[in-house]
Amino acid sequence: MTALQAAEEPTGIAGWAIDLMEKLGAPGAGLAVAAENLFPPLPSEVILPLAGFAASRGDLGLVAAIIFTTLGSVVGALALYGVGAGLGRHRTRALAAKLPLVKVDDVDKAEEWFNRHGAKAVLIGRLVPVVRSLISVPAGVERLSVPLFVLLTTIGSGIWNTLLIVAGYQLGERWHVVESSIGVFQWVVLGGAIAAVAWFVIVKLRARSSVSEKVK
Repeated sequence: MTALQAAEEPTGIAGWAIDLMEKLGAPGAGLAVAAENLFPPLPSEVILPLAGFAASRGDLGLVAAIIFTTLGSVVGALALYGVGAGLGRHRTRALAAKLPLVKVDDVDKAEEWFNRHGAKAVLIGRLVPVVRSLISVPAGVERLSVPLFVLLTTIGSGIWNTLLIVAGYQLGERWHVVESSIGVFQWVVLGGAIAAVAWFVIVKLRARSSVSEKVK
C-alpha cells in the first residue's frame, strides 16, 4: 500500500488528486494543478500539500513534484491567457457567467487587480485566492507579452507551489493542516512578495538616480 492509499480514504478533490498521483506520479500532480488553474474552485491548498506528503513518503520525488506542478501551473495559465486573448473581455465574462462554480465577480476582481498593478499583478496575483488563476484572463485580454507572462507565472507559481509542497512534506500525515491555516499563510507570503517587489523598485530607482547624478 502506498502512502497515498493509507491517507484515511480521502474523497472528493483530494481523492481525485490522489488517484492521479498514484497512476502518473509527479506528472499526475502537475496535471491536477493544471486543472486547478483552469477551474479555480479546485483548491491548490489541498493538491499541493498532498503532493508534499506523497514526496515525504517516497511516492513522489520532492524536486519532481515542484517542477511538474509549476509546469502544470504555467500550462493552465497559458490556456486561460489564450481564452482572454481569443475571446476578449465581454465574451470572456459571458462565458464565465455560464460556467458552474465560476463567478463573474471573480473575473472582474482579477481584471481590477491587473488594471491596478499591471504586469507585476501576474507575479503577485499567484499568491492571492481566486485571482491566482483568473489573473491570466485579463493578461490575455490586454495581450501582455507572452514571454513576460510565462516568466512571471513561473516565478509566482514556483514560489507558491514550493512553499505548499514543502509544508506538506514537513508535516507528513498532518498535511491537511496547511489547508486550515492557508488564510494566514498566504497573507504572510503575499506580504513578503510585495516587500520584495518594493525593494526591487527602490533599488532600481536609486540606480537611476545615481546614473542621473553622474551625467550631471
